[in-house]
Amino acid sequence: MSIHPSRDMSRRRVLSGGLAAVGATLILPHASLATTAGAAVRALHYDGDALVAASKRKLWRVSAPSHIQHIPLERSITAITSHPETPGTLFAAFDPVGLMRSRDGGRTWADASAGLPATRVTALTLAALEPDMLYAALADDGLWRSQDAGESWEFVMDRPYLGGAEREVLTLVSVGNPTGMGGIWLYAGTDAGLTRVPDCFCRWQDVTAGDAMDALAAGKTPPPAKPLPEDQPITHLALSPKAPERLYAGLATGLWTSTDAGVNWTRAAPRRIEALAVDPADPQHLAAQRDGILSVSRDGGLTFAPLNIPHGDQT
Repeated sequence: MSIHPSRDMSRRRVLSGGLAAVGATLILPHASLATTAGAAVRALHYDGDALVAASKRKLWRVSAPSHIQHIPLERSITAITSHPETPGTLFAAFDPVGLMRSRDGGRTWADASAGLPATRVTALTLAALEPDMLYAALADDGLWRSQDAGESWEFVMDRPYLGGAEREVLTLVSVGNPTGMGGIWLYAGTDAGLTRVPDCFCRWQDVTAGDAMDALAAGKTPPPAKPLPEDQPITHLALSPKAPERLYAGLATGLWTSTDAGVNWTRAAPRRIEALAVDPADPQHLAAQRDGILSVSRDGGLTFAPLNIPHGDQT
């Protein structure tokens, strides 16, 4: 099945349609993309140097210098990722169920869920160092893997068990930091905290300091750590492959950062994070939806500025 969007809206239709709801904002020289989109951004990701933002039945591509392309969709995207070596190749989870692939930057979509159960995809990520390997977390099910860019799928792991119950995976990220076994870690955010599993899929594990397990085995006290706040859902994880040990986490309390692969965390900025992406070429360059406003940061999340666009660059 393919989804073919209707013809792109003309500038006249944009100004008389969706942007009309902005009202007085149009008087100003710039309008924020979050306002222009007319709905909260549900998913963010970088496709090469273009930022891809998904709101309700809409996809926006933001490429330098502040060029905005609007792509209508038949259904809403809830999670999105991109192929790191093939610009324009996107994978997205659609509401209420379905996983699809686009090879033209989101303009058209084709089914990529052959072999997956017909249930909601809660999180999606590409494997670090393996650009054709894709992971999808499914509601009430577990973790699935595709080794051929979505052509086929296999079940690899149950949902994480935390706090006495199985937890849904709300966000996934693959950390290109080989373990002692030669594998790659998959980090998962859940409503009960952060967990991880090596891609041998032996078991979900707590994130600990590098020598914590050795210290326990020797009967010593493990090194101290500053984990993420307890009892807060971790809804967004993101990183740049240029700096795999630098993780970003989005919580209701704000943006949190770790420079040691998730052992120690500090809060970089307040305000609820509702979507999050990191530029693959620059780990300090972030995009985030914060309390309904789409913003960008050039300093690792310490400061943010609303993403503003000139009216004449809308297409």
